[in-house]
Amino acid sequence: MSITRFLSPLGQLFYPHNCDTCGAELTPTEEILCMRCLYKLPLTHYHLVEENPVQRIFRGRTPIRHALSAYYYESGSPVQQLVHLFKYLGRRDIAGFLGRRMGRLLLESPWWQEVQAVVPVPLFAGKLKQRGYNQAALLAEGIAEMLQVEVLTNVLQRERAGVSQTRKGRLDRWQQLQNMFSLRDGQALGQRHVLLVDDVITTGATTEACASLLLQVPGAEVSICSLAVADH
Repeated sequence: MSITRFLSPLGQLFYPHNCDTCGAELTPTEEILCMRCLYKLPLTHYHLVEENPVQRIFRGRTPIRHALSAYYYESGSPVQQLVHLFKYLGRRDIAGFLGRRMGRLLLESPWWQEVQAVVPVPLFAGKLKQRGYNQAALLAEGIAEMLQVEVLTNVLQRERAGVSQTRKGRLDRWQQLQNMFSLRDGQALGQRHVLLVDDVITTGATTEACASLLLQVPGAEVSICSLAVADH
């Protein structure tokens, strides 16, 4: 683990910046990851394939426009390591960096021009206060920066905290998520095509619940994008 991770910005001036996965010293043109580790991240390439496995998760359940995940999420992988760092250890910079990477991928997609705003999956207020930030919102900000669209953080609201769903199936997750979210400000959405953003898609139940609420707004269209997708 890199020592710079624990230093203040002033302290980091006296230490080299290191790759957050392998620990190698970064060059002035590198950020967060060295080029070797960056290009070893397991891209799905779903941004170039409209009929992809993430899209199929939602088929026949929620009438979304498009769905994709940027990377594969595997136990012990660099992607899991990076998610852990920005989700639980305060590394907001990693989330922003990965969000911009996601945005660059969307710029290569034939349908990115359709997206008019970005909506992050909301975090429960108590968890937000404890953590200090919503990791999905940080990813959304990075994406929006690249697409040059706005982030809508007040459209959806999470009403209560949920227990871990890691080992739950899709039906169990869906039942638990009933009334977990609410539509807070549908007017802010308007008749726009929005991109719903989350960190990791497992069964898709969380994003499906949020997308269903967004689609209650007349004229709204929804696509889904996550940083990673768990192996199915």
